[in-house]
Amino acid sequence: MRRFLGALWPGAPRAVDTAWVATVLTPSELTLWSHMPNHDRRHSINVARRVQTQLAGTHYADDPRWVAAALLHDVGKLDARLGPVRRACATLAGAVGGRGMAELWSTKRGITRRVGLYLRHPELGSDRIRVVGGRAEAAQWARVHHTPDDWPSTGLPSAVVEALAAADND
Repeated sequence: MRRFLGALWPGAPRAVDTAWVATVLTPSELTLWSHMPNHDRRHSINVARRVQTQLAGTHYADDPRWVAAALLHDVGKLDARLGPVRRACATLAGAVGGRGMAELWSTKRGITRRVGLYLRHPELGSDRIRVVGGRAEAAQWARVHHTPDDWPSTGLPSAVVEALAAADND
């Protein structure tokens, strides 16, 4: 609920946070991230900061690959062009109709297509990251971040996966 309410606020991320993101992402990743709506960019910054905190003091601390994965994990939501309220409705539609309907819905037109695209945001985001030459780890995490059964297939360290998942679900 807190994330939904925060998404209703239209403000951009703080300039200091945006400057920090620019030090982490590659130029092509930064361009991709910059196209995300304000609320998604704010969320991604919060997730990335939590990942940093959780990995502090570990072998994986200070590795920009994991922060990039946190910053870009929801970039596939761009394709749906849905605001927070319609996203909530799309999530409910996916729960009722089953996420298996997403591929079919995304071949339709109008709001049905957009709902299908939203439900497919993990794979679409992964594809976007790969197309711009983004880091493989970010693309892998984007693809599987909603499917825990697929996390081992990424080859990402389990401590990193646990930090990324916990940070996004906080």
